[in-house]
Amino acid sequence: MAPPSDLSPTIVEALYCEALSLADNVRDAFDFSGRLTAVRAADEDLARVTLSCEALRATTRMMHAVAWLLNQRAYFSGDLSEFQLRRHGRLPTAQPDTPHRHLDSVEPELAELIERTQRFYARIERLDNAWRTRFEMRPAAIHRLRDRLGLAVVGF
Repeated sequence: MAPPSDLSPTIVEALYCEALSLADNVRDAFDFSGRLTAVRAADEDLARVTLSCEALRATTRMMHAVAWLLNQRAYFSGDLSEFQLRRHGRLPTAQPDTPHRHLDSVEPELAELIERTQRFYARIERLDNAWRTRFEMRPAAIHRLRDRLGLAVVGF
């Protein structure tokens, strides 16, 4: 069983701890009590809808990242096979980022937290993509060499 490219149990554990901490921050931040900035929110209803959408996006983003990291941990501990990890451990595609004009209706600290979750998810997404490229169908080196030799011989 070959380990995923560029991933190790140490990296996965560090990312898992970071994800849990960030998920806790997201949960605490979206308490909805007093989160609207009265000065910036010209339309309070729109600000509330934006806040609700961002709460859902950020929470979903972090839960997908945590689930992916849990699958990686299960793989490294031997609870999941490589086949199971490839089949069930896929990271869902990220939701579209929120336009900055919508984030103007929330506190700057909350907007920064939302951007941190987006950056964290992008990191996990890059790791998942790098790991998945390992499984793309590529001809073995010997097959590529044989093809090059075949082309060279035909050319004579």
